[in-house]
Amino acid sequence: MTTEKFNIFKFTGKMKILHLSWMAFFISFLVWFNFAPLLQAVKETLGLTTDQVKTLLILNVALTIPARVIIGMLTDKYGPRLVYSALLAICSIPCFMFAFADSFVQAAIARFLLGFIGAGFVIGIRMVSEWFPHNELGTAEGIYGGWGNFGSAAAAFTLPTVAVLFGGEDGWRYAIGLTGVISLVFAFVYYANVTNTPKGSTYFKPKNLGAMEVTSKGDFFLLLLMKVPMYAAIALLAWKLSPSGVDILSQTIVNSIYVGLFVLYLLEVYKVWQVNKEIFSKEVPELHRYNFKQVAVLDILYFTNFGSELAVVSMLPLFFAETFSLDPVLAGLVAGAYAFMNLMSRPAGGWISDKFGRKSTLMILTAGLAAGYALMGLVDGTWPLWLAVVIAMGCSFFVQSGEGAVFAVVPLIKRRMTGQIAGMTGAYGNVGAVTFLTVLSFVDYSTFFYVIAATALVGLFTLIFMDEPRGQIAEIAEDGTVHMIDVS
Repeated sequence: MTTEKFNIFKFTGKMKILHLSWMAFFISFLVWFNFAPLLQAVKETLGLTTDQVKTLLILNVALTIPARVIIGMLTDKYGPRLVYSALLAICSIPCFMFAFADSFVQAAIARFLLGFIGAGFVIGIRMVSEWFPHNELGTAEGIYGGWGNFGSAAAAFTLPTVAVLFGGEDGWRYAIGLTGVISLVFAFVYYANVTNTPKGSTYFKPKNLGAMEVTSKGDFFLLLLMKVPMYAAIALLAWKLSPSGVDILSQTIVNSIYVGLFVLYLLEVYKVWQVNKEIFSKEVPELHRYNFKQVAVLDILYFTNFGSELAVVSMLPLFFAETFSLDPVLAGLVAGAYAFMNLMSRPAGGWISDKFGRKSTLMILTAGLAAGYALMGLVDGTWPLWLAVVIAMGCSFFVQSGEGAVFAVVPLIKRRMTGQIAGMTGAYGNVGAVTFLTVLSFVDYSTFFYVIAATALVGLFTLIFMDEPRGQIAEIAEDGTVHMIDVS
């Protein structure tokens, strides 16, 4: 860790790492969400049907769930500097593929592969945790997440204008291609300007790359249980593409996907057993234990807060348009207030967590989230528009501050596994989005908001079982020496 003062306006030392990392995250989201603002132009140029457009939107997020887990493991093993740079460079390729696509099949393959860049978030979580002490970590992770997450809003604000500036029916191709160029160039900028740790610090790596380590028999089975929703979410996406959903894939192909997911889960069970089988024959020393229940609680909380954010951002313009009879442009601007809160809310959640305690902050913010969505469920056309917007922004504060507070805890559980823990927690956010959007396809807007509020109450209950990070955690360097890391 470095001892320099936290100064957001500096661009040296740890602050340089923070700024370059949120920029990398910003670019990854700019690329990941470059399709939605240009959707209509892409639809017309490629002659796509509405069902095909829906399929592209689904494919855009399908790979992100497993990708966040995989990228988290690679980050812990090879370091965030290499992995972030490689991700930005490699994912520019499917971005260019999409820009040059001239058929639905080509566009579908490109969007599916671009789901991988959505995993970039977890890399910076590990990088920032290496450079900032525990008392600044929540604030730093909040800035990284909040400012980087704004890349999706930046895509919505700027890419349509860029497409118009290039002009013609292919303007969208140049706009999307430009995001690929930015990603490719910044990959080299990032690699040349960051290091995994401050000079003299040790980068702790996991013992195994194949699966997450646990330190007790109970945690072994809890880990396997917590893996199930991630496979279920991918199965749900497959169902959406089946004849029962948008009818893009045949039932035979969808059934094959179900079988494949079941086989992959069994393979993961085997890998988890291989990595952790020693805990069934001998106990892990107390010094090196950690409670996986901490990870499970954070997964459930992120399922609710980030999952609801992704889902609500997708439907809020339509909600305001239909509820208050607004034209699409005005509805989009009004709904944008929800996403805009990310710039300050997520850093605020991390800062509050640093100052007033991790567990108490999460409990207050999760309770506020539940209340916020319950209020949104009451909104109808008889309400003043300004009041509905205020409630949406207030709800957004609790949602995004909660995200910042969750990732203020993630790096304090087990340093060498921060990437894996962040990957699993981040994946649960995508699982939540898939779940909530599926719920929305069956119910009205009020019920949708009430379901999220009820899920938040479940998260609030699980928080009872979370332990406030205290004291120190132990890590073993490659030479066998034990290092103690402060977490409070």
